[in-house]
Amino acid sequence: MSGFVEKPEAVEVPGLTHLHTGKVRDLYQNADGDLVMVASDRISAYDWVLPTEIPDKGRVLTQLSLWWFDQLADLVPHHVLSTDLPPGAPADWAGRTTVCTSLAMVPVECVARGYLTGSGLAEYRQTRTVCGLALPEGLTDGSELPGPIFTPATKAAVGEHDENVPYEEVARQVGAEVAAQLRQTTLAVYGRARDIARERGIVLADTKFEFGFDGERRLTLADEVLTPDSSRFWPADVWQPGRAQPSFDKQFVRDWLTSPASGWDRRSEQPPPPLPQETVERTRAKYIEAYERLTGLPWS
Repeated sequence: MSGFVEKPEAVEVPGLTHLHTGKVRDLYQNADGDLVMVASDRISAYDWVLPTEIPDKGRVLTQLSLWWFDQLADLVPHHVLSTDLPPGAPADWAGRTTVCTSLAMVPVECVARGYLTGSGLAEYRQTRTVCGLALPEGLTDGSELPGPIFTPATKAAVGEHDENVPYEEVARQVGAEVAAQLRQTTLAVYGRARDIARERGIVLADTKFEFGFDGERRLTLADEVLTPDSSRFWPADVWQPGRAQPSFDKQFVRDWLTSPASGWDRRSEQPPPPLPQETVERTRAKYIEAYERLTGLPWS
């Protein structure tokens, strides 16, 4: 059992139609048919959307995505039309709202990995492969791969795991031409982002992208991009293969939930408890640190 501990009610805004409430984002459509995406402060862990929010998290995700879209614009177009607040929207939507082109989304999570960890590590330990791609012997948790790899996944519903799939399955689902385009673009974007992050003392271990096609059948980068929610960022100065790496994401949340202090058993069907204030504050600080280190801009 998993999903929302407390599913929020959709905010009603004149002229907007509510389409979907996701783990973090609420999706609306305006009268022109454009999508209005609002990033909340919700946080998820172990397939649960927790009852406690992280202040400013949605704004950090939105502003960091906008910064990255600018860095990548010569490689792939993006879906953002404006950041103007729709008329009648709550003031709290400021800084966390993007108006976006409606795309025909590709039903694939496009994952790029430059380092071995997470579900890739688990598969490697069993078969020496990740998504069917053979890797050399002797790799360990946090090892840099010989080169970045494209390891797609199927997109899951809230409360369910994305499932890694071989490239051949993607080609079967979307066609060989689109699959090749997804792989090429994913690896190109990852390579650009990895180099930018490296210059700022951050290891981009892996990341996931979502793409869709616009009305002219151009592959377009969508959703969020290269945030702590969609990527593993590690501080380069303490990166050390052979162990779990400290990261700029939900680490404090996961650590507390699996500690005796939480009193929660993730294998049970009970929802996780509210987060303590210290965990909230430390997590907020990590998201802001990621934004400031990557962009070079102060958070305000």
